[in-house]
Amino acid sequence: MVVNFARTSTSADILRQVFDRVDAQSCPKLFNFHMHTVYSDGKLQPSMLMEQAIAIGLQGLAITDHHTINGYNAAQSWLVKYRENASENTPLLWSGVEINAKLLDVEVHILAYAFETEHSSMKPYVQRKPTTGKDYQANNVIAAIHEAGGLAVLAHPARYKRSHFDLIPAAAERGIDGVEAFYAYNNPKPWTPSTVETEQVQNLATEYHLFNTCGTDTHGLSLLQRL
Repeated sequence: MVVNFARTSTSADILRQVFDRVDAQSCPKLFNFHMHTVYSDGKLQPSMLMEQAIAIGLQGLAITDHHTINGYNAAQSWLVKYRENASENTPLLWSGVEINAKLLDVEVHILAYAFETEHSSMKPYVQRKPTTGKDYQANNVIAAIHEAGGLAVLAHPARYKRSHFDLIPAAAERGIDGVEAFYAYNNPKPWTPSTVETEQVQNLATEYHLFNTCGTDTHGLSLLQRL
């Protein structure tokens, strides 16, 4: 899948174009929207992550550290310097963060993408620790992401204490934009989206008019695996 990006579009508009086309072959060698660095619970330095992304040939990616954008900021600074001397195309790097939230009385993770990193609505969610109270409620997390011009996605919907058949409709009702449909739940090698869960999540995404996204949820040293 090759996407021709309109450079006049906003970051979120471009990401919408990508999400519209994401399929089972998109991740992990074309796009990857779920990765962690040493700034949360990952093992990769942002510079190492970007070097791998370029070597793999990713067209676009997002670093989604837990409750911090420090890894994204470091990677963005590295990418700006790299582009000064790069002759080849370089991937698009969207802002990202993974946020703990309460939905139907269970904790879920919401991925925020393409948001304005300095927007006041996102401040509670980038302080390196989970929020509490009203800021912890999924509807408020989603609203904050939208206020900052971003997109909200329910991470790995089939990994929680409550069924994705309950959580996805509830997230859709609260304004979620997408679901992480293509996810490898048992860390297979090579990385491959889990067949049953992927089909179920895709069907729910279609029913509730949500984007499908993909990501390795990398915490280790390879962007091609989760661990």
